[in-house]
Amino acid sequence: QVQLVESGGGSVQAGESLRLSCEASSGYTYSSNFMGWFRQSPGKEREVVATIFIGGDGQSYYGDSVTGRFTISHDNAKRTVYLQMNMLKPEDTGMYYCAAGLLTYVSDFRVPQKYNYWGQGTQVTVSS
Repeated sequence: QVQLVESGGGSVQAGESLRLSCEASSGYTYSSNFMGWFRQSPGKEREVVATIFIGGDGQSYYGDSVTGRFTISHDNAKRTVYLQMNMLKPEDTGMYYCAAGLLTYVSDFRVPQKYNYWGQGTQVTVSS
């Protein structure tokens, strides 16, 4: 069982930055090859923000709305995935969830159901 603990959410103004962190329990690499971030706003479906292939070359994948503004990274020694969010917009507001899973196909990176482990979430609020 992999446990994920997020931190770093908060309230900011549009154009500012935040960095989210997600620490995994030891042994997480035995149960997952992808780690990433999803977000969800009231009345909307959970959508991918960014994910990274921790099982190999560290290739990262992004949701369309955050490409060029957000960067995901992985520190294996700290068992932590980071999400650097720059140029934040009000539409980035939502609950951000860390996720980990053992994906068979890269094309599944957008699919929440392919991720087996989830954190409790951290709130990000961006005001205009």
